[in-house]
Amino acid sequence: MFTTLDEMFMSMVDIRRYFHQHPELSFQEKNTTEKIVETYRKLGIPFREHVGGNGVVATIDGKHRGKTVALRADFDALPIQDEKDVPYKSTVPGVMHACGHDAHTSTLLHVAEAFWQHKEDLKGTIVLIHQHAEELHPGGAKQMIEDGCLEGVDMIFGTHLWSTTPTGTVQVTPGPMMAAADRIDIVVQGKGGHGAEPHLAKDAILAASQLVTNLQTVVSRSINPLNSAVLTIGSFESKNAFNIIADQVKLSGTVRTFQADVRDRVEQEVRRICQGTALNNDVDIHLTYTRSYPAVVNDAKAIDFVKKGAATVPDIEDVTYMKPVMPAEDFSYYLQHVPGAFFFTGAQPEGVQTPYPHHHPKFDINEKGMLIAAKTLTAAALAYLQA
Repeated sequence: MFTTLDEMFMSMVDIRRYFHQHPELSFQEKNTTEKIVETYRKLGIPFREHVGGNGVVATIDGKHRGKTVALRADFDALPIQDEKDVPYKSTVPGVMHACGHDAHTSTLLHVAEAFWQHKEDLKGTIVLIHQHAEELHPGGAKQMIEDGCLEGVDMIFGTHLWSTTPTGTVQVTPGPMMAAADRIDIVVQGKGGHGAEPHLAKDAILAASQLVTNLQTVVSRSINPLNSAVLTIGSFESKNAFNIIADQVKLSGTVRTFQADVRDRVEQEVRRICQGTALNNDVDIHLTYTRSYPAVVNDAKAIDFVKKGAATVPDIEDVTYMKPVMPAEDFSYYLQHVPGAFFFTGAQPEGVQTPYPHHHPKFDINEKGMLIAAKTLTAAALAYLQA
């Protein structure tokens, strides 16, 4: 299988660059889906399209009956202008693959082709899940699960190419790996007035400023220091003339947690502080608290299969345990239904000491990481099927 994947590397690069030049935003991935479908149709691999929306699910049955393992890749892009000076730069203004989903998709398509070529030797079934809309709530994973993409699946694996991790490194962790992500939207409604007559107004900016400060006590004073949580207010909007007391301020932010009870406690405290700050300032505060993706929690046995598989990949120099990180991933929904593992595959560009992070306008990867990811996914799947 590894030799087959080695022979496909240039094709893997070409397909990745095609997707990179033709990115599509979440829930708008029409052409991307058509390209995926076209590939499976040419290969003759059975597939189902429009799964949960724009998703595609292909299935490869081995010659011998056995367990069923799913492999997943996402394929949506981001609303970011591509600032790289490369031949495969995005051709779509204001849209680019700034997180590696183009590479994930090309990787999985070639893994599928390799399994298809070796299906006579395969014991069990491989399910290839091509997921739309990972970047935008409510995400594509939940929709695809509701449409049956996990029916009959016993275990699932997925990987994320990581531009800030050295190529040749695979990072794993059992248990919580990536955080739950929730969104806060707040409207502070006061009473506008003349800047020279504050006693006749209710200053929404003053109340909102106190609220931002008060919310910082949620993590520092309400959450056990041994647990992790982040609460960030990222937007504060109130534009007025210099001599006007604002009547309204809009705030938005994010909350990141790993444990369900911590997630509940943070929401409870945010609501309480909003109520208290409103009372203290005699204003109205309207809170919309949106729960998005849950935490990615890996199955320990599934992680063992990743490690076992990675140990057989000659391109991998190091398999390390990583600390959990606060970015979110809707792969978490799959893990709520079947055991599985999500891991990072290093893809730091060659000769770059400080690579651009994910979601940066100059983000790029070392494409050799795709081949390592392909081999590791393949090896992990085989390790499970042969166990």
